[in-house]
Amino acid sequence: MYTDVFSFDVSEKEPDRVIERDVLIIGAGAAGARAGIELKENNVDCLVIGKRGHGDAHTVWAAGGINASLVNRDLEDSWEIHAADTMDEGHHINTPKSVELVTKTMPNRIQELNDWGCDFDLHNGKIDQRYFGAQSFRRTCYVGDKTGRAILETLVDKAQEVGVPYEDNIMITKLLSDDSRVYGAVGFDMENGDLLLFKSNRVILAAGGYSAVYHRHSSRDLENNGDGVSLAYDAGAKLENIEFVQFHPTGMMVSEKYDDWNGRLITEAVRGEGGRLFNSKGERFMKKYSPDQMELDARDVVARAIDTEINEGRGTENGGVYLDISHRSENFIKEKLPRMYERCQNVGIDLSQEPIEVAPTAHYSMGGVKIDPETGESTIENLHAIGETTSGVHGANRLGGNSLAETVALGKIVGEHLSEQEYNTTETPKSVEQKGHKHLGLLSTLSQSQTGNITTTELVNRIRTVAEESTGIIRNEEDLKKGRETLLENVQPLFNNISSKNDLTSESFEELIDAVFMYYTTHNIISGAMSRKESRGAHYRSDYPNKDSNLQKKTTYQLLRERNTLKHSLTFSEPPTKLNPKIQDALDQNYELDYHHLE
Repeated sequence: MYTDVFSFDVSEKEPDRVIERDVLIIGAGAAGARAGIELKENNVDCLVIGKRGHGDAHTVWAAGGINASLVNRDLEDSWEIHAADTMDEGHHINTPKSVELVTKTMPNRIQELNDWGCDFDLHNGKIDQRYFGAQSFRRTCYVGDKTGRAILETLVDKAQEVGVPYEDNIMITKLLSDDSRVYGAVGFDMENGDLLLFKSNRVILAAGGYSAVYHRHSSRDLENNGDGVSLAYDAGAKLENIEFVQFHPTGMMVSEKYDDWNGRLITEAVRGEGGRLFNSKGERFMKKYSPDQMELDARDVVARAIDTEINEGRGTENGGVYLDISHRSENFIKEKLPRMYERCQNVGIDLSQEPIEVAPTAHYSMGGVKIDPETGESTIENLHAIGETTSGVHGANRLGGNSLAETVALGKIVGEHLSEQEYNTTETPKSVEQKGHKHLGLLSTLSQSQTGNITTTELVNRIRTVAEESTGIIRNEEDLKKGRETLLENVQPLFNNISSKNDLTSESFEELIDAVFMYYTTHNIISGAMSRKESRGAHYRSDYPNKDSNLQKKTTYQLLRERNTLKHSLTFSEPPTKLNPKIQDALDQNYELDYHHLE
């Protein structure tokens, strides 16, 4: 992959450190932490590595809640109906077994988190559950509006209690692979610049998604840049459904004075607790687009409605619409939405007295590494993946509250599977180790002074512009073709024209590696979006506005090496269609959220 964008001559370089573990977990959010706990409790020699300090992962930004059919609020609910809602929201290109495993096991995972000290909000002595978009019943458990932070802190505390080994500030840049099997990974220490080589029998990718390939996104800028999917893609693993990117309806849209806050998420919990959307004319416009489910329709429906209002001239001064929950009492808002209340105060808005301007923001990637749902194994041996790095659970659109659910449910399942395996010392083939040393040589060369004309920040922004202009909420053939041409003809050459005087410990070097990941991810989004000539879930084509039943299939991507050249392969594959009869029965019942309970 790197040889496609860099033309530098490099020599092999020995690592400063070699670390050997039976299982290497790349990513220290909820998914990686839960897998690590399971492995350590079963005495498996594992190591969790993260790009940030321990406990500082993107999971903390998942604010609104986590789904489980506890039936604490609505007695009619069940895991089967949760699964049916997930399949419907995913437009039936989900992997049914993945959906079943997550929805069926989540009540136990919530009880487990509760037992480990996660301080869920209560109602009549039981864990409370709130409304979330497109869900038939109240099943979203929460800790105010800081659920992700509370869950990650709980998992980190448990991981420390059982002694899960952890290394922070490590960036993995390449997997050790022969295209059919993975033997470890290489990367560098972001604090001291050491070049690192990890040897392991199994690798678990838990490195997040790729929503930050867009300018307006709900992540921190140096996270969710496509690390996980790019590492797997480069190693030879198949990816699925990369064109499906969820734009959350309510990202902050504020004045230039607070520009750093633009795109930050206003959690769905605000709408789940009764928040209403208005355009600049004071019209509650969701009555027109979704009179039954209103503001709590599927995220793609609400996001496109907001986008339409803005594009047709009914947007606000800052280019958004209004989200208003001021009809609720100040005490209610501070109790249920303390983090959002504080976040709005940071931009001079009292959420209990006035609305906040919002607009869609890139939030979540439904596509990812193709895995076996019961083992987490990818299409190449010994490489596993969990969390947002994977495809399967969410299909064409994610049900709000299912992201945190997926991390802890499949984190445990994959950890259990790997705990049952035998681990013998496996010698890394010399050719694979040489690839690792060659890559370390590239990192060393790139870290030296470059005298080009473009900074790493400018390079990242160029890629984001292509992604945003060609693969946003509404797509069409002309924009997609232009985006692909711009990426190949105008962006790719810039990798060899970098201006920097930074070493491996600098932020600009991290940006440069991110740019590689973002370049390939954006290329894959465009490729999939061009091939999928229909509108389904989060993928909307204005030139093909209807769903095509012949395309109820998954897009499959793979990077092929032929005579030392890279070739991109994209095909459609039939998704598994065999459903658990109980889930099929729930689908046939056609349950649907009744928004007006909130009125």
